[in-house]
Amino acid sequence: MLIPLVVIVSSLIGIWVLTSNWLESGQNPKADGTNQYAIVLGAKVKKGNIPSFALQYRLEAALAYAQKYTHVKLVLSGGRGPDEDIEEAVVMRDFLLENGIAEDRLILEDKATSTYENLLFSQELLPSNIDSVTLITSDYHLQRSKVLASKLGWKSDVVAAKTPKVVEFKVRTRERVALLKAYILGN
Repeated sequence: MLIPLVVIVSSLIGIWVLTSNWLESGQNPKADGTNQYAIVLGAKVKKGNIPSFALQYRLEAALAYAQKYTHVKLVLSGGRGPDEDIEEAVVMRDFLLENGIAEDRLILEDKATSTYENLLFSQELLPSNIDSVTLITSDYHLQRSKVLASKLGWKSDVVAAKTPKVVEFKVRTRERVALLKAYILGN
């Protein structure tokens, strides 16, 4: 009875360590303005069209990046979830416009409801010769985003948005499972 328990516990610890390394490695390579396009991945919009903390942090990271690299165009990717009144991409656009980013630098992808769709639908909006993009999303979400981008034929660098402390344990734990799925199933 003790041996199976030791095997299970050891396996869980091993998976935790492995996925911890994946989460950490997702934050590299850091974006340096080389890519012409950056994809900002959506997150929940609360009632009243207010960005969740996760989306707000992604928007702040996107804004800082766009201000530093003024030649980069931003693909704002996110549809409307069942409990949202507006598409995430529209909320992102409004925030960036209000903060001085020119509308001609913003491309809206407003249909996606998953990370894979964020990237797939964004790819359809970009010139076919684009083979490398910058991904802007929460720090815990970068590795899976990179894995999925790679499956679509893209190289990528990243801009990490901080994770809200109030949900950090929950989203990092959930992301570990999603990462395993992405590596095993591909989406």
